Amino acid sequence: MKRAGMLRQVSDFSDFSRGHWLQELLCQGEEPSRVQSSPDGQHLLVLQKSRPPPLPQVVAFQRHSVGGADLERNWQPPQPALAGLLFLQSPVTLGSWVLAIVWEHGRTEVWHFVVALGWQLLQTLELCQGARARIISVCSQGANLVWCEERPPLDAHSDMSKCAFRFCVCTRALEMGDQGVRLGTVRIVLHNSPEYQVLASPQHVFLVPATASFATTSKFLLIWHPEKAKLTITAPSAGFIHSKVLRSSSESDFRKLLLGSVGLLSGLAPLDIHTSAVSNSEGLLLVSTKGAVNMVEPDGTQRHIFDLEGGPLAQGSSVQLKTFGSILACMLAGVLYLIDQNSGRLIEKKILSMKEVHFLESPGEEDSIQLLTQTGIYGFSFSKPEDSSRPEPCLVEMVFEEACRYYQRRSLSSSKLTVEKLKKGGVFQAPVALAAILQHSLRQKQKPARGLQDTYAKLLSTMSLELQSYMSLELLKTCVVCAPQSEVESYCEELVEQEVSRVLHSDMDKDNLAYLNSIFASFPKAAWKATRSCLQLQQNGDGLLVARATPEVWKKVLGGPQQEEVGQNGVVPLFELICASFLRFKPKWLPSFVELTQQYVSISWAYSSKEGPEGRVPLYKRALGVLARKNKCSEANDEMELELLLCSKRPKAVLQALHLLIRLKRWQRVVEVAEKFSKLSPLLNKEIFTTLLAEFAQHRELDPYLDTLWLLCPAELTASDILTVVLQHLPHSQEDPVPFSSEGNQLTVGLLKPLLQRVVQRPCVQDEMYSDALQSPTFPPPTPPREH
Repeated sequence: MKRAGMLRQVSDFSDFSRGHWLQELLCQGEEPSRVQSSPDGQHLLVLQKSRPPPLPQVVAFQRHSVGGADLERNWQPPQPALAGLLFLQSPVTLGSWVLAIVWEHGRTEVWHFVVALGWQLLQTLELCQGARARIISVCSQGANLVWCEERPPLDAHSDMSKCAFRFCVCTRALEMGDQGVRLGTVRIVLHNSPEYQVLASPQHVFLVPATASFATTSKFLLIWHPEKAKLTITAPSAGFIHSKVLRSSSESDFRKLLLGSVGLLSGLAPLDIHTSAVSNSEGLLLVSTKGAVNMVEPDGTQRHIFDLEGGPLAQGSSVQLKTFGSILACMLAGVLYLIDQNSGRLIEKKILSMKEVHFLESPGEEDSIQLLTQTGIYGFSFSKPEDSSRPEPCLVEMVFEEACRYYQRRSLSSSKLTVEKLKKGGVFQAPVALAAILQHSLRQKQKPARGLQDTYAKLLSTMSLELQSYMSLELLKTCVVCAPQSEVESYCEELVEQEVSRVLHSDMDKDNLAYLNSIFASFPKAAWKATRSCLQLQQNGDGLLVARATPEVWKKVLGGPQQEEVGQNGVVPLFELICASFLRFKPKWLPSFVELTQQYVSISWAYSSKEGPEGRVPLYKRALGVLARKNKCSEANDEMELELLLCSKRPKAVLQALHLLIRLKRWQRVVEVAEKFSKLSPLLNKEIFTTLLAEFAQHRELDPYLDTLWLLCPAELTASDILTVVLQHLPHSQEDPVPFSSEGNQLTVGLLKPLLQRVVQRPCVQDEMYSDALQSPTFPPPTPPREH
């Protein structure tokens, strides 16, 4: 059903410091103003280049001002023009931000806002190293500044083709030094390049060629991945072309980057870009001169989103793009387009009467769309078109539809039950009985329930606990409505706990599971507390996690609908929901929780039972799947993966954990794990020892632990078996082998000698088998008599 959009005024500038001046600035000037909001949404920066000095050209306005110094900056020739106003992560205070004002010649002022003091200048810095450099484009990514600068050639009569590649893309980090804020060392991303406009997302930087670039270089885009030090070449007409890791500064040369792709690039069509902007989903939004809106993903692929109405766009026409959650807002010629950027569907098209409109950030409300106009700030919200003043018919219909599903599940008839059939012939009698019970039961307890039929007396006694729960829930809802804001959170936590407990004690079908998913998504902290309460999770005196949940609750947690049953609609099983809560609020408890669930499974289901949860996907693998969905590679995640693998005590999981520790080169932990889990089974002991023996043959990292390692040698391994493993895993040398190598990392016989002596001196298994025969008094045994 299509949603109708409504504009409501959020602010008339009266809540801003000097709000009347802000309104005047927005109404004055022939050129449109440029407005930026701070990351917390409390400050507005207005840039007006057309204002003559000494009038300020950059002015900051604060919402809910509490006094302090204001920020006003102006400049006049011969001082260069402004290159950018950027908000960066503050190196001084974690979670805060600073403002960087960057001019074309590289002069950078770093400002910080302090409550009650106002705007304070932290430092004035020089961004460029060369005195003749000129900044063309600049953006910010976290605490880093990324810019494209022009480096004019020393020779004024240089070749024009060489002059076209006089630009350089650089980056520097804002750091905290002894003398205050300072800039880190310059890192060159790309040199000898054409002119680029740089646009930064949280993880990537897009390099869009300027319109005046050469025809050859204006056929593709570049995407820089800072964490991987990689540049990707992509073209909207061809998709991903090439990717290269920049290991040294020599590989950052633009012409060397294109060497392997010149033939392919020459046949591409030139870029058609009217407007570009970065999406909140890490992609780059491009609007062509024909009005087509496309998205370039960080991997270089491209997809079409929408076509704007009105035909080709004029050269000077302004197109504004901004994403709010999954909604793409596009402003063109006074028309606001709201588009679902996932499906490309037009959600709303609204003609605005405002002359000049700017999109603002909505911190904490990514789906809320805010517009700044000359008369104030407006919020765009959606409402259902149906009349909400008469909801009773809809609610009645919903009750009957729910009743249809309820009776259909319990019906022995194969015919489909409809609402019309349910209303006819007195089929729908249960609500009448329930209404009669509730009518008498909700009266005051001191008054006897008169008029209650004897038929319902037994049912009332059965339902007394449910009715008490219903009454307490209604009372709690009343408290939430009437409570002050400070107490609402505690009431919500209590309400969530009651709902989670109710669902866990009912049938865990797909509908209830989807309901739990919505609770965990809307109230994550309250759902976590409710889970701890329902499972009765706590630490005992030894610091171990214990759970005193009933077997019925455990079966709901482990035996509900699984992933293959709930489909791909975003609903996840209850076990995965609880694991995600552990990762968010108490990650150290997750391995212990998985171990507890495995203990319960071993008691309740046979090991090979396909009905139990272990008969489908092992619980530790399901927990690992939740960990993998975090998409964050860190030491804490590696440690969590290790603990989940080891807590399962399964041979394959233990070996996987051992290989992970080897890859991380944590040798002390490798030996500890090997020593602990080799005792589980002889077969696992042999696999662990063979794995470590192969590592021992390749490097010398395990040498300090050889005494412990040799004790793990299985009894059935012979000296020839050991030598075979060692020879198979010796590192291959590029040079001819020499008797005495100068390198100290080669395997020697002396290192292997204690193990071989231990194996040779150990009695052979076959010797033990025939020891009785060998110790007999008559050896060899007498020849049996021949038969003639």
